[in-house]
Parts: sequence; structure tokens; C-alpha cells
Amino acid sequence: MIQTVLFDLDGTIVDTNELIIQSFLHTFEGITAEPVTREHIVPNMGRPLIEQMMFFSGREQVDDLVQKYRTFNIAHHDELVREFPHVRETLAKLHAAGVKLGVVTSKIRQTTEMGLKLTELYDYFGTIVTVDDVGKAKPDPEGIHKAVRELGGDLSSALMVGDSHYDIEAAHNAGIPSVAVAWSLKGTEYLKQYKPTHIIQDMRDIVPIVGIEGK
Repeated sequence: MIQTVLFDLDGTIVDTNELIIQSFLHTFEGITAEPVTREHIVPNMGRPLIEQMMFFSGREQVDDLVQKYRTFNIAHHDELVREFPHVRETLAKLHAAGVKLGVVTSKIRQTTEMGLKLTELYDYFGTIVTVDDVGKAKPDPEGIHKAVRELGGDLSSALMVGDSHYDIEAAHNAGIPSVAVAWSLKGTEYLKQYKPTHIIQDMRDIVPIVGIEGK
């Protein structure tokens, strides 16, 4: 049985998709020679923010862009963020069964905690590992290793759930199974390229994978 389940945040358990897209559109309006569009943004979601800012702008110094993004993002956070369907009930069921739960995200701690508290998911997690807490973000397995260690778990009974190839590859690099969520904006065909162990259509589908169905 799986005893530790780690979740990505954005696009996996918390629907921040529109907030992220609007934050990028605001940040780059009038900044780049060619407009940064949704079609540019979606494939890059899941990467650390600074990396994305450098990628889209072609600049080495992006502190002003990061600040512009975060100011907009925080100001519009509560109106645009919600949890995905059936996330809360699934976390409650896993938690009640004694499964150790953690978050591993490439987001900063401030907005990670904002999202989890707004959606009332925060208290289900025994650890939250953000980009502030690691030297290397996903797909490096450092965050997974740290989360499992802090939960007192073991890699041999751990699972990583996410919406992007960064999550799937981090799981592969840590040597644990991965679950890709079909509600990813990137689409299931994209996810299949990275060979996740499972693809789920509904968050409740995680329950039989973990092995607590009927408990």
C-alpha cells in the first residue's frame, strides 16, 4: 500500500490556471517585441517563476518582472483561485486512513500557503516543500526527497501526483510511481509522452491506487 502521497499545487489540487495566465499577460504587456500569449504560457507552467521570466523576456535580470507578476498575482489571488473538484473529500479520506500527505511545488511559500488556506486544504498536509526550500526545483528529485524525509515516510511506498512533465520526471528521478491528472491544461497526450505510472480522470481515482478503497 502507498503510505505517502505528494501533490504538486498549481493545476493539480488548486486551480490557479487563470490567475497564472492573467498574471503573465499583465506582466509582459508591452514588454516583449512579440506578445506573450496563452499558447506560450501554458506549456511552461510548472517551471520556477524566475526561469519563466528569463525565458519569455530573454533577460538575465528579471527582478522587476518578478515583482510585477507577484504584485498582480497576490492582488487577484482570492478572486481567481479555487480547488479542483473532489480534492478536499479525497484528501480527507486519505488523511483519515493515515496516509502521509505533502505538497512539493515550484511556487514560493507565501502564495503556496495562501492558496492552500483559501481552499481549506492546508491542514491536511504534514509538510509543504516550496521552491524556497530546495536548491534545485523539479524535475530534480530534491523536493520529493525532502518531503518524504520530513513526513517520516519511505520512498518505497511514496507516490507523486502532478499536472506537468516536471512532476512526472521528478517522480522518475526519485524512483517512485507518478500519477498525472487529466485536467492538466497541457492535455493527456502531452502527459503520456513522459510515461506516468497512472493517469487519473478524477481526483477520487487516487483512492484505489493508494490502496485504501473500502476502508
